[in-house]
Amino acid sequence: MISKKIRSILEDPSNGVIRKMFEEGAALKKKFGADNVFDFSIGNPDLEPPEEVVFAMNEVVADKTPLSHGYMPNAGYNEAREAMAKKTSLEQGVEISAEHVVMSVGAAGAMNCVFKSLLDEGDEVLVPSPYFAEYVHYVRNHGGVLHPVKTNSDFSLNIEEIKNALSKKTAAIIINSPNNPTGKIYSENDIQALSDALKEHGNKNGRMPYIICDEPYRAIAYNNKKVAAVFPVYENSVVVTSFAKNLSVPGERIGYIAVNPRSEDCNFLVSACILATRILGFVNAPAFFQKVIAKSWNAHCDYSLYEKRASEIKEVMDYAGLEYAEPEGAFYLFVKVPDAWNGDDMAFTEHLKKYNVLCAPGVGFGEKGWFRVSYCVSEKTILNSRKAFYDAVHSK
Repeated sequence: MISKKIRSILEDPSNGVIRKMFEEGAALKKKFGADNVFDFSIGNPDLEPPEEVVFAMNEVVADKTPLSHGYMPNAGYNEAREAMAKKTSLEQGVEISAEHVVMSVGAAGAMNCVFKSLLDEGDEVLVPSPYFAEYVHYVRNHGGVLHPVKTNSDFSLNIEEIKNALSKKTAAIIINSPNNPTGKIYSENDIQALSDALKEHGNKNGRMPYIICDEPYRAIAYNNKKVAAVFPVYENSVVVTSFAKNLSVPGERIGYIAVNPRSEDCNFLVSACILATRILGFVNAPAFFQKVIAKSWNAHCDYSLYEKRASEIKEVMDYAGLEYAEPEGAFYLFVKVPDAWNGDDMAFTEHLKKYNVLCAPGVGFGEKGWFRVSYCVSEKTILNSRKAFYDAVHSK
């Protein structure tokens, strides 16, 4: 028999709902034709990787140096770690070196390594709600408990709620900015207030929680907004990220961990994350794409098309009479379920399928009464979904 823990996850109707819809979308497209199905279910970036990335791929493929595809240190190639240290130093405004970086199998692998390193049985990890659904599993993997914390009406951080949620078991808080699913970017004031609250709590209780910055969407920000740096204002902080979204290579599973050099036990935490790559079975990040990223991490990217699509999908929602949170980055629109559905997002997203529209219910993100529209799809799909959304909203 399979484990009771895994069975309980599999039997939960909200489990894996996004992936299930992605697979269902493929079946609907086969049945009705791709032009007649409006699949907004998954954040699979459809922009092609920049030319610099493609050039680097070809360059690495052509390299015939012996053992080019062999093992390397578990933390990754030094040239890749040095490149990520430079990138993080520029973003965070704090100088870090290659020794503070561990290459990982995507942001998911990075986060699992960090939790493996930080959590003891029963430790709690706070997360502003709504949040990326897989966080529940990542924390549970390592004996922890995810504790969602209510945000303000505009989905900004509610510092009082965070203060009330802190306990002696709090090991960390996840900050995902821009946020999946809301597109919210947490302000510098929010991050400073969070830092102050955590320091007050840590000084009082003798345990300073970590801020884990999950930042795969950092570069995709609208209206000249900037994602606030955490390293300068809070010592116990870690960045986990990937190149899945900003360089459009989600299937290549390449990311990294960057530890704030001012954090307590910095060297121990880096060593623990390196050990975790072995314990969790990753061994090391993919050799090929470590070399690609080392050469092309700062490739020029134009995200204006995502911003244009954001305007287009908002117009579709306006036409259909749906309310939504204003996205400040990433490529998601978080939309409120029509009043007639009494906040039942699972039922409403099932109803949308009758019109060949696939969206992810908010319950999968810890926020009932909403649903997520992923607009990293063709403009044709967005524009042609106008009637389908309208018809779905105005019938039951």
